[in-house]
Amino acid sequence: MNKNKLKKIVKKIFLKFGLNNNHSEISSNYIIQAELVGAPTHGLSRLKMYCDRIKKKLINSKPKIKIKKISQSVSHVDADDAIGFVAADIGIKKAIENAKKTGVGIVAVKNSGHYGLSSFYAEQAVKKKLTVLCFTNAPPAIAPYGARKSLFGTNPICFGTPTGSKVPFILDTSVSMINRGKIRVAARQGNRIPAGVALDKFGKPTTDAKKALRGVQLPIASFRGSGLAWMVDILSGVFTGGNHSGKVKDPFDDFTGPQNIGHLFIVMKSNLFVGNSYNKRIKDNIKTIKKLPKIKGVKEILFPGQSKHKRYKNNLKNNIKIPKNILEDLEKLNSY
Repeated sequence: MNKNKLKKIVKKIFLKFGLNNNHSEISSNYIIQAELVGAPTHGLSRLKMYCDRIKKKLINSKPKIKIKKISQSVSHVDADDAIGFVAADIGIKKAIENAKKTGVGIVAVKNSGHYGLSSFYAEQAVKKKLTVLCFTNAPPAIAPYGARKSLFGTNPICFGTPTGSKVPFILDTSVSMINRGKIRVAARQGNRIPAGVALDKFGKPTTDAKKALRGVQLPIASFRGSGLAWMVDILSGVFTGGNHSGKVKDPFDDFTGPQNIGHLFIVMKSNLFVGNSYNKRIKDNIKTIKKLPKIKGVKEILFPGQSKHKRYKNNLKNNIKIPKNILEDLEKLNSY
């Protein structure tokens, strides 16, 4: 389906479910962008979930979002259970504004929900020639190292910086072997997941997606990945006033209350310490690494963000492919 037509349909659905025009525009844009960068696990496959939570008043369709100024550089956003796209969009824009004024902008967000891909917020800062870190926590999926029960989310870490070219450096990675969205899609479509990414509820390795959702996802790099998940739980949960320690509710399965996810955005002027030489320094850095001897089968050493940028450019030329089950969701939601 044509991306512009599809965005209009998604926006219309959000409007039907009570979001105002601005919030519907922001939310539909992020969902279509996820499809265009080749991340369908964070796109249309989550639309029904967002609408279900709005319908049950677990996402506030008419939030009264408050921004508390702590200093010229620091702000705290109470999102009032707004849809995560809107809460995070406000948060990153405020962090950018603060950084433009003082060199550094730090914004914490509480009472938010799932906000899609962290890279979308990082890209906003990078386009303003800023360097950025984004953190957000998530429902329990990973067990702390040494434990049998999941508690930490897949808790993505995102870093972005200008490269002096049109392609930004954007590292956006969860601390699990694969993101939870891929397991959900596999479970819904009856597909298996790769070996070595999850355990069932009895602690045994599994490639059954449904058993993995009831069990535990494995972190990257063993105890190191668990430590990173814990770090993000502190930064985006404890630090911001959001839920933490396993209290973030699963948006698909837990309708007992709002998620109260926390986000943390740290934005800095890229030339803060090295002035006008930043562009030359980052270009030298990338050029040096790209010139390294390559292993067999590798044509180019890519920096984080290059592959996604290429997928985005290619996908812009094509229609978005929609699986049958997602198309059925769209038809039902559109007739709501």
